Amino acid sequence: MIEFRTIEISDPALMEPGVSFVTVKSTALQRRADLSIFVPTDVAVEKLPLVILLHGVYGSHWAWMFKGGAHRVLTRLMKEEGLPPMMLAMPSDGLWGDGSGYLRHRDADYTKWITEEVPVAAALVDARVKDAPRFIAGLSMGGYGAMRLGALQADQFRAISAHSSITDFSQLAQFVEEPLTKYDLTEEHPLSVIECFKQNAHRLPPLRFDCGTSDLLIEPNRELHRLLEGAGIAHVYEEFTGGHEWPYWSKHLADTLRFFAKHG
Repeated sequence: MIEFRTIEISDPALMEPGVSFVTVKSTALQRRADLSIFVPTDVAVEKLPLVILLHGVYGSHWAWMFKGGAHRVLTRLMKEEGLPPMMLAMPSDGLWGDGSGYLRHRDADYTKWITEEVPVAAALVDARVKDAPRFIAGLSMGGYGAMRLGALQADQFRAISAHSSITDFSQLAQFVEEPLTKYDLTEEHPLSVIECFKQNAHRLPPLRFDCGTSDLLIEPNRELHRLLEGAGIAHVYEEFTGGHEWPYWSKHLADTLRFFAKHG
């Protein structure tokens, strides 16, 4: 059982309703790590599905809420469309360089932080997420992390969703300052999303992903779609107007949340 040596949780009286900031001493990262949490207020449910949202390069735990308005998107969908309540857990990627890739480095396991420690940290804020359905999503580098980790840890997640995703580790070179050789990875699993999907095709949860038609990653996403079709792996792929930008991700987060509600 994971236990954190130190835990700091923000004072609800000083925060926007439903919002919490959490800092824990991560064993996986061997240092402190942060996540933002949103729990819809005044909802009487026994179990609270957990949605892990992964940010992209340059960002941190607060990006999905305070650049993408994720908590407001969920609140609106609950009010206007009757979506069920969910917890949004938005961790930092571990803050290595311009982006950790959510991968295993020699000096820190950014995969374990997301898949094992973040759910435990989320339950510190609201225990209703324990043993509740769990979902994973992300944008750009976070889309890469969501699809790859969702495939590798398929038994953990009810569904996977991704926006404007990097689809192979090599594509990070377009975004980060650090040479990819500096990542000093100790990964035993493939670094391409399609290979992770193929290796786990027999047990994958429902999958969707989308990309903007003006996005610099549109061709890798189209290629992933073609490869998934060729491999006979069920998925939903959508293209929308837009680029690699927060207005696109904020708008289409709604598609992710609807997809998760459908598979809850």
